[in-house]
Amino acid sequence: MSEAPIQAANGTRISQADLELFAHLEQNLYTAVVSDALDDLGFRDCAMSDHLRPVGNKVKFAGWARTIVCMDTYHIGDDPYGTEIDAIDSILPGEVVVVSTGGSKRNAPWGELLSTAATARGARGAIIDGLVRDVLRIQEIGFGLFAAGIKPVDSKGRGLVMAYNQPTLCAGVMVSPGDLVFADYDGVLAIPAAAIKDAVRLATEKAQRENHSRAELQNGAYLRDVYNKYGVL
Repeated sequence: MSEAPIQAANGTRISQADLELFAHLEQNLYTAVVSDALDDLGFRDCAMSDHLRPVGNKVKFAGWARTIVCMDTYHIGDDPYGTEIDAIDSILPGEVVVVSTGGSKRNAPWGELLSTAATARGARGAIIDGLVRDVLRIQEIGFGLFAAGIKPVDSKGRGLVMAYNQPTLCAGVMVSPGDLVFADYDGVLAIPAAAIKDAVRLATEKAQRENHSRAELQNGAYLRDVYNKYGVL
């Protein structure tokens, strides 16, 4: 049975088609097979840097990109959290928050309260190209989170959200609103909007061939024979 549309705290609902897409990715696919499909389509730079690792209990999730752009600062301004608050309050159900920092490890721009707020808005997870804090509390919430590391310091006077919901470079990949973010233990993909339909189709077909290959290899078939038959490795 299909999931019912989810309603966030602000009353906004996510479509059934979105839920079915996310469920298909999370239940039937994995980043490696989707990455292979993107390669076949000519999109060869969709996998984020290997320094991003899961830091919560939920390590597999998919959703639409909601980008947030941070930069380092060295003073405390009049409103250090203003744009950050606006960015979090703008999150829509079905989105994955993608925070770019230029690779900075000066501060932890994400923590428990932002995870709680994002959960209430209907976010499916977050990708932080930087550091996070309050990790044990985030694990208790069950919020999906990938980051470059952990550090307890606040962003005030160290980093500032400059913009949100615009194209940004995150962990080596250009991410735009409307791209599809897919994360599992192997890493994070940002699937360009133009490639989503074909990438999911090709990945699904390859996953099915891999299932047949696995079964025959487990029964003792030679890898060469199985590869010649199914064309996957």
